[in-house]
Amino acid sequence: MRIDTERLILRRFEPEDTDAIVAMNANPKVMEYFAAPISREASIAHLKRISEHWETNGFGLLAFERCQTGQMIGFTGLTIPSYPVPASPCVEIGWRLTPDAWGKGLAFEAAQACLKWGFDKLDLKEIVSFTYKGNTPSRRLMDRLGMKRNKPDDFDHPMLTADSVLLRHVLYRLVDPTP
Repeated sequence: MRIDTERLILRRFEPEDTDAIVAMNANPKVMEYFAAPISREASIAHLKRISEHWETNGFGLLAFERCQTGQMIGFTGLTIPSYPVPASPCVEIGWRLTPDAWGKGLAFEAAQACLKWGFDKLDLKEIVSFTYKGNTPSRRLMDRLGMKRNKPDDFDHPMLTADSVLLRHVLYRLVDPTP
């Protein structure tokens, strides 16, 4: 599986990506809107779950790298959440990037390509995304992608404790734009 955009190559994860993912997941700036940075062991387990998701569902998260340098700078893709959300059952688009890739439109470029893949190739009718209500960068990206928030869909994340400042999440939806 490979998707090429103007500046990026989106592809399945490879063993060579492990150190880059571990470093990204351990970075407090990257993980600001998550409960905590992720350990090496947890990152490796995450990569295993990504691979298993692909094997089970035929789609999943994709690493993305810069065309010019081959540097892996993040991931995006489509997954089925492992816990209930207001849109369940659903397919979610998500993303995570290294700080040096922020503010350059790369997440938008990668996410647009994944949305097109989801609607055109996977024949999905709706794709959702959700994040902590205070995650302004991701919310701006959801808006820019044309996703719409419906306040009654907001929810308390079931994997977080009731006293977590990150508990309240907003959910955005995008319906297949083609008839």
